[in-house]
Order: sequence, then C-alpha cells, then structure tokens
Amino acid sequence: MSQFFSNVEPNIIDDEMVQKAIEEKCPEDLGDLARQENVNVKAVTQLQLSFKSILQIDNLWPLENLTKLQLDNNFIEKIEGLESLVHLVWLDLSFNNIEVIEGLDTLAKLQDLSLYSNRISKIEHMDTLQELQIFSIGKNNLTILEDVVYLRRLKSLRTLNLSGNPFCSKEHYRLFVVAHLPSLVYLDFKLVRHSTVRFLHSLIGKSGNSILQSLCFVALGAGSLQKSGSQKHTTAFVEYLNGSLLYDSLYAEDREVAKLASIPAVEELLQAYPSWFVLVSENLYNYGLEEYEKREAEVSKFYKRFYEILAANQQESKRIISDFESRNQRRLDELYQAGSGDIAESKEAQGKEDVHQLWGALMTLEALVSNDLEELLQDFKRSIDVIASTFIETIQGTYPFHTFSLTMLCTFSKCRDLENEQHEKLIEIIIATMKKLEEEEFEEDVEDKLPDDIRRLLADKTTIVNAINVSHHIRLRKIDKRESDMLCNIYKW
Repeated sequence: MSQFFSNVEPNIIDDEMVQKAIEEKCPEDLGDLARQENVNVKAVTQLQLSFKSILQIDNLWPLENLTKLQLDNNFIEKIEGLESLVHLVWLDLSFNNIEVIEGLDTLAKLQDLSLYSNRISKIEHMDTLQELQIFSIGKNNLTILEDVVYLRRLKSLRTLNLSGNPFCSKEHYRLFVVAHLPSLVYLDFKLVRHSTVRFLHSLIGKSGNSILQSLCFVALGAGSLQKSGSQKHTTAFVEYLNGSLLYDSLYAEDREVAKLASIPAVEELLQAYPSWFVLVSENLYNYGLEEYEKREAEVSKFYKRFYEILAANQQESKRIISDFESRNQRRLDELYQAGSGDIAESKEAQGKEDVHQLWGALMTLEALVSNDLEELLQDFKRSIDVIASTFIETIQGTYPFHTFSLTMLCTFSKCRDLENEQHEKLIEIIIATMKKLEEEEFEEDVEDKLPDDIRRLLADKTTIVNAINVSHHIRLRKIDKRESDMLCNIYKW
C-alpha cells in the first residue's frame, strides 16, 4: 500500500521513531514510566513500524533480542540493517518497494517471512533460513516458474504464498510447485490435498527423485522444439548464420577497410576472403539444423515411449479390474442364492481375499510403471547429454577432429582463424603498399587511382595499423558473441 502515500515525506528509522514505537507498545499503566525513563531496549522483543513512510532501515542494532518486527506498508527499497537481529522469528516487509532478496543471512531463526507486494523478480539469497516455515512472496514480479525449485533448500517450509505473480497463470503452475516442494501443507492459502500428495509420492522412483518433477521440466521445456517453418533456424540456435549474414555483420560498420578496398591487393583479398568465411558459416548453419533434428527426434521418442508406458499400464489395470468385477458379480449372485450359512461365509472370505489380491496387483503395476518411467527419464537424460555435449564441443572446435575432418569446417574457431589470417594478410599488404609509396615504386596508373584520403591514411603507419587492429578486434568480439549466444541457448535448452 506504500503507493498510496505519494505525498508523504519518506523517513529513515531513527532512535526517536524506535522509542515512540516502544512507548506505544507498552501497556497504558507503564506508558508514563516508559516515557519518563528510557526503556531497556534489550528487553524489547516486538516492534511495530507499519505505515511510518520508512525509506531506509537503520538504527535497529540495539534491539538485539527482537523476535518480531513489522515494517509493512512503507517505502523500503532495500533489505538492510537487520544483521544484529539474530533472534528474529517473525519479519513482515510486505507492501514496500523491495527489488532484491538480500540482507537476511544472519536471521537463521526466522520462521515467518512476508515479502508480499514488492518488486522482487528472483527468489535467492535465503540459504541460511533453514527454520523458515511460512513464506509469502505473492504479488511480486516472479516470471520464471523454475525459480521455485530454489525453495527446496528450505527443509522446514510448510506454508507458501506465490499468488499474484506472473508465472501463476501457467497451466501446470500448482502441480509444478507441489511436485518440487512435497513438504508443503498450504499453497496460496489453500490446503495441499492429500490425494495430490499421494499421487506425487506414488511416482517416487528408487533414486528418491520424483518422476513428475522431471516430467514437469520436460513438459515446460520441450515446447521450445515444437516449431517449424521460419522459426526453425531460431529453434536450432543458428539464426544469422545462413548465407553471408554473419560476414556482412562483421563489416557492416567498418569504414576503414571499405576505404582500403581501393588498393588493388586489398580488393583482391576482400573478394577471396568472404567465400571461405561464408562456407564456414553455412556449414555451421547446416550442422545446427542437423543437431536440431536429432534433439527433436529424441524428445518425440521420449513422449512416444512415455505414452506407450502409460497406455499399457492403463490397459492392464482395466483388464485386472474388469476380471475382478466379473468374479465379484458372480460371487454376489451366489451369495444371494446361498442366503446364509457356511457357503455365504466362504464366499465372503473369498471376496475379501480377492479384494486384497486386486490391491496387490494394482500396486505392483504402479511400482512397475514408476520404474519404467524412471528408467525412461534416465535414458532420455543420457541421450540429450550426449547430443548437447557433442554439439557444444563441435562448434567450439574441441571435438577430436582427426576422425571428423568435415566438422572442421563448422566451428567458430575456424571463423576466428580465417579472420586472423585475413587480418595478417591485410597488415602485410598495407605495410608493403606504404613502402612502395615511400620508394615511389608504384606504377603511375595505379598510384593515380589512390584517393587522397587513402594517401593520408597511408602516410602514418602507426595510425593506420592501430585502426586496422581495432577493426579486427571488433570483428573477433562479434564472432565470440555469436558463439556465446549459441552456447547459452543450447545450455538453456
């Protein structure tokens, strides 16, 4: 609610404000005493500073035995000044302007923390809060659902409020959170249903990792490969590599080299060089598309097998249940005809045994499907790791090329080699040209074609070499940036 106080002058917590808050908290009969004699701040365990237009937290260090602190509905922009409050159990910083979770490292006893309605975009810096049981971070700027996984570190967390954040609109939001935080009792003010917890726990494999957790990651991430047409090159991480796009971007703003093109030898160099560079770029582009097809095929294979396992499990479960229902119906008919007596008791005992067998058969199927899915996920992870690592090593030029000579032409290292080679030849040409001009060895018709600005450039060796070197380093950085973007995208995927 701090936004409603736009006309109020912001404050910094000072001794007077703290003293006044303590006095207001004292019982009426002790109020006068507190005002007459300074209260022993070390005896204060609770402090309320709500709606005080506070901009900065400060001067709380004497309150070392504080266990409850309310700083809600202020203008606070940064969590600070709390280092000495090591006994704090309850902290309310809701309705402020905080952007980063920080400054909580020493609050190891904290059990209840509210950061509701702030401007936080990432859950972080909470590793020391191992006793935290209640955490409210609703109505902030959290957009990446996977960031919730960070809260698995807080083993005591039982109540969590995330409502009002952008990622809450995602289809699998609630299931994703419960899958990754199985100890939660309340999520967004609602009880986590036991049926949901039982379902998730039934998918726990032998390794102790929830299958559904991995499936959630796959379901959320695999969509990035379900693209085609004009978006395919982006999904394959090879945008701007087809044709001469990368080469053109290197020289788009290079005026110095453009000027030097009037020198015949430079012109010849600049005509020969692009064909090699474009060839490497095209090979990178085509290789990226091939690797994209491999990744897409692996994901499709995973989903196909995933649905096959579930379908087979469902089919077998239906068959077992159908057989049970048929036997049970016959048994009920026989019970009806027998009425009572030994036969009825025998049929009743058989019915109980049949129910127990049904339960055992269905639980066995559940264990089998859990194991099958766990194995499927492990196989999928291994396959993707191999594909991704091979792709990364190849484009970086770290793959064992003695057996893969063709891949030597699809690495960013080759792009850099070509750029370095072209740069060295350009320097050689410029130095040789300057020497000829000095010694007047140029043919007259060639010398006459040199523009005046080129003559002025060639007049100072240091200046022109420095200019060419700067252009060269800029081009190398552009190549590095393109490689870095490609690697970041594959790592992210």
